[in-house]
Amino acid sequence: MYELENDEIEIDLRELFLALKKRIVAILLTTVIFGGVSALITTFAITPKYSSSAQLYVMSKSGISQLTDLTLGTQLTQDYMVIVKTRPVLEQVIKDLGLNLDYKELEKKITVENPTDTRIMEIKVTDSDPKMAQEMTQELAQVTAKTVSEKMDIKAPTIIEKAYEADKPDSPSLSKNTLIGAVLGFVLAAAVVIVQFIMNDTIRKEEDIEKYLDTNMLTQLPLKKSSRRSKRGKKGKR
Repeated sequence: MYELENDEIEIDLRELFLALKKRIVAILLTTVIFGGVSALITTFAITPKYSSSAQLYVMSKSGISQLTDLTLGTQLTQDYMVIVKTRPVLEQVIKDLGLNLDYKELEKKITVENPTDTRIMEIKVTDSDPKMAQEMTQELAQVTAKTVSEKMDIKAPTIIEKAYEADKPDSPSLSKNTLIGAVLGFVLAAAVVIVQFIMNDTIRKEEDIEKYLDTNMLTQLPLKKSSRRSKRGKKGKR
């Protein structure tokens, strides 16, 4: 009985494969359409975003030892990362550049990171205008360094990498979105074919009678051959 069940599963999988193969043109066409639509949406409907970044090097003036200086510098980096997004710093940047933003809107554009085991702080600003992203990043780095020096009475971090103007957007990715759309179209088209195959209980051959009606066949009538002979007979009489 176990072998019979396995044979039935193999037959079903084979039939499913044939059903997919039969609809391969429709599946591939759907894949291309979804990929094309995704590419068009990415190109014309989604606003590209550009990023610019600047790096600051944090130094302390403890003068005790290199190890202490390194530890203190690492701790100060974490403090500076908080200062970057404080309201006074952001409002000063808005004032200096004449931005039509409030500090909360500017804050959402900013990302501050600290690579592991370093005293480097990276400030990144994302905007739909690459030139504006560069200007905001550079101004933010300068205002942060000045604020740290004035408010914390400590040596200002050094800007070791100025902001640059991005030559290509960070998002959206045309190739990535097109691939996602194509894969989605392929999966949906294949799923429709599979569902149709599973739901189709039409009796097409002898095995289907036993499968769906749970009835054993006693005999088989050659209807197709008889119909062919009758047609030939009619043609001969004419």
